[in-house]
Amino acid sequence: MTLPPNVHDAEPIPNAAREAIDTLMRSGDLFRYTAPQDAPVALLEAEFAEMMGCKYALAVSSCSAALFLSLKALGLPRDARVLIPGFTFAAVPSSVVHADCVPVLCEVGENYRVDMDDFAAKLDGVQAVIISHMRGHTSDMDAIMALCDARGIPVIEDAAHSLGTTWAGRKIGTIGRVGCFSFQSYKMINAGEGGILVTDDADLVARAVIMSGAYEHNWQKHKGPRGENSPALANAFARWQNKLPLYNLRMSNLSAAVIRPQLPELARRVRDGLKNHDYVAARLEQSPHIEVPAPLAPEQRAPDSIQFNLVGLTDADTSAFAEAAAARGVKVQIFGMSTDNARAFWNWQFLGDLPELPRTRAMLMRACDVRLPVRLTRDELDVIADLLLDAMAEITGPMARAIPA
Repeated sequence: MTLPPNVHDAEPIPNAAREAIDTLMRSGDLFRYTAPQDAPVALLEAEFAEMMGCKYALAVSSCSAALFLSLKALGLPRDARVLIPGFTFAAVPSSVVHADCVPVLCEVGENYRVDMDDFAAKLDGVQAVIISHMRGHTSDMDAIMALCDARGIPVIEDAAHSLGTTWAGRKIGTIGRVGCFSFQSYKMINAGEGGILVTDDADLVARAVIMSGAYEHNWQKHKGPRGENSPALANAFARWQNKLPLYNLRMSNLSAAVIRPQLPELARRVRDGLKNHDYVAARLEQSPHIEVPAPLAPEQRAPDSIQFNLVGLTDADTSAFAEAAAARGVKVQIFGMSTDNARAFWNWQFLGDLPELPRTRAMLMRACDVRLPVRLTRDELDVIADLLLDAMAEITGPMARAIPA
């Protein structure tokens, strides 16, 4: 049997990052506020904001920390209701709970995107919205923003998996009031851990900076667009100094040194990731039992994995397919077929009484996830596709399969 490629390793770290790390290790200057200016974290924030076309960026310890700080920086009252998709990672409802707010879950369809009818029906009484572009699948941001703007409801984009994705030419994470990204190892940019938020709102970012752990006058080391002094930002810092709690969710210079040399790699990774995804999707859809949901028309994705739905299979067949794939060396995660998967809403028992979301539950019981790192070659992609199709054939019987070009 042909062995599958290694899909578990993250993207390799550029040599420039190794050199920057060596310099930091020799200096021991790992804390972002030690340097008088141009600390690696500060440079990362300026470069990331410039890349995204935003005024401000704040690098923090994780995307979860960015989501939490975004909610706190909005100044929501205790027990404010925050609408989130029923298909997301457990860190999203957790960030809502940490911010002393109440998650409200809405349905997600078979295409992994927010069910707009259920979303609209649940907006009454909601004071903020988090849209998770889960696994990079973008919901209808035009419709979402129109509904929320009409009600004055701020939108936070959970773009942990969507760095490089665009919607009608606009960068995902820059459409709502604030966007949050992840640098965890299985993302387009790999620092092991880390996150960043972007916004054009000076007051919001000033509050987030202080609460992230900019004690005393360390907020003075945060600048405006292109590293310039910003009167709007300075006024906001002066307004909030000593008036907000400190949660100490800062990023270290070491993480920033790993991230910065990868920013120029992003465009290539996005291009290669989309090409890999679309190639494997076309191969898998040769099976009548596999469906890869199409993107919405304005969406240009930046995938480093592939999701697909199993069609016409029972629960037993679904489990058997995952086992057959695993026996061939390909891990298929079926979001709903686990007692502890952090993406299945019924496992978020820390929320207490959970709503029933029948559409989301049905989707999760047949939705599969397979990693496709952007570094994979065409031959390696063919091996993965062949093994998945062979696993399906074992469960459903042989089928015609086209020879790859």
